[in-house]
Amino acid sequence: MNFTIERDILLNHLIHVQKGLPNKTPLPILYAIKFEVFSDYIQLTASNSDIAIQVLIDDPSLVVHKTGKIALPGRYFIDIIRKVAAKRIEVALQEERLLVIKADRSEFKLKLMDIDDYPDVDFLDLAEPVILSSDMVKEIIKETNFATADNEKRPILTGVNFKYQDNHLFAVATDSYRLSQKNLKLRTHSKTFNIVIPNKSLDDLSKILDHVNEEIEVFINPNKILFKMNKIWFQTRLLEGTYPYTAKIIPVNFPTVITFNKEELLNAVDRVSLLSPRDRESNYNIIKLTLRPDQVVEISSTNTEVGDAKEEIIPSEDVVGELISIAFSSKYLNEALKAFNSTEVTLNFAGEIKPFVVKGNQDPDLLHLILPVRID
Repeated sequence: MNFTIERDILLNHLIHVQKGLPNKTPLPILYAIKFEVFSDYIQLTASNSDIAIQVLIDDPSLVVHKTGKIALPGRYFIDIIRKVAAKRIEVALQEERLLVIKADRSEFKLKLMDIDDYPDVDFLDLAEPVILSSDMVKEIIKETNFATADNEKRPILTGVNFKYQDNHLFAVATDSYRLSQKNLKLRTHSKTFNIVIPNKSLDDLSKILDHVNEEIEVFINPNKILFKMNKIWFQTRLLEGTYPYTAKIIPVNFPTVITFNKEELLNAVDRVSLLSPRDRESNYNIIKLTLRPDQVVEISSTNTEVGDAKEEIIPSEDVVGELISIAFSSKYLNEALKAFNSTEVTLNFAGEIKPFVVKGNQDPDLLHLILPVRID
């Protein structure tokens, strides 16, 4: 096996496939990247217990002198390619288990792993796909994934629920304290599905999609999902279990509706939360929002150990409904506001001890729900 290629091209593809390498595994061969060198392209494969990634390199800068396949220590090889400054890299198999990497005046010899030990990566049998744009998938991840649970108390909540029915794709995430829901109408016709994708897998997919601008074919079976792009295949396991029915917790009647300039509200919340006390259970900063009789909204925090903060903000439109005073996590509102592309947002209050809903004027298919906090 022997080839040369531009260093930047090789590194960019390695960064994608690196996401499939495990941090810890009882199967040492999975620390390897499988390199398959053909006459006019290279195929890279990495896999762990959660995801599998396959990347195709067919760049014009690739010159193959000899074909072959190897299993090389993934992180060591990536670190070498990342550190060298050469424009072109030469990679050659010197002996059966020794790889030589030449980059200008640098030369590295890397001991290989046994390619015969590398397991066959079982990508999904290709059936009828759901077609989604890369921008749409990226948007869904940005607007929902942050609301998933961090801990494993309820594993099903550590993923985003994707449900397809009647040409509508619903994406829902909740950690049981807040919820994010995206509702999209699709052109594609597909069988109904109801799956949960792990949040870490979606994070990795989102980073790959930063460099992709194309339609994605999505293949689904009961325990895994494959996102097939032109030169990258990204497959992840699905979470087992039944996702909770969340529609019933979203209020439909709102006695108080207040509209804000999003940036003004976001900045006010940021400032007031500097001195806010932390909720014992969630350890998130708690602030209080009060609508006064003069229709000015007061955002405040009271911390007996540190001090107090208060800021007044004038709604961007006339307030609809009753006076209200409600406390909640500033972190939850902050993250919800950042998910919107809208310039204006409405906070829709169902009551002082009921969840409230955040919507945006330019994001009709997105809503966020936040549970209030009881304070003395």
